[in-house]
Amino acid sequence: MRTGIPGLASPHPIGEQLPAVYAEDRFVQGFTGALDEVLAPVISTLDNFAGYLDPGVAPADFVGWLAHWVALRVDESWSPEQLRQLVTRSVELHRWRGTRRGLTEHVRLLTGGVVEVTDSGGVVADPQPGAPLPDPGPPWVQVRVRVPDPARVDVRRLTATVVDAVPAHVRVTVEVLEG
Repeated sequence: MRTGIPGLASPHPIGEQLPAVYAEDRFVQGFTGALDEVLAPVISTLDNFAGYLDPGVAPADFVGWLAHWVALRVDESWSPEQLRQLVTRSVELHRWRGTRRGLTEHVRLLTGGVVEVTDSGGVVADPQPGAPLPDPGPPWVQVRVRVPDPARVDVRRLTATVVDAVPAHVRVTVEVLEG
């Protein structure tokens, strides 16, 4: 449970805003002083609300909440800095979701490594209308990540993240290599 910040004064004391007749009333000033003490953290939070919406400066416990606001599935293994970066870049990540560029950037933010994405996608053209299309086989995507210490990357969680980022029918392979 959070408690108030000791000594945090209200920027707008209620007692000072009352009519002059109450300025010398000790009971009224004591009562409004108690209200000021209760309201000071609320006023401070509202005055700084823009900071709560900026993942770069928001309190660490609030960044996880922001992640849910931007439809980012949070993994408890992410460092606070990774989470801040992902929330900051979430709009761009959603814009490129399902593309090589989006997948590469997402994996790079998670691992800090050099990411190479290859897939089975492609385009087929034939000068003859109605020609049969070649059978491309099942769709697949391969993600290869090069990091200084592969042991620090949880391949199972990284694979789950990649599976979430590609269409459901696409087969996923993830490799984490030293380099």
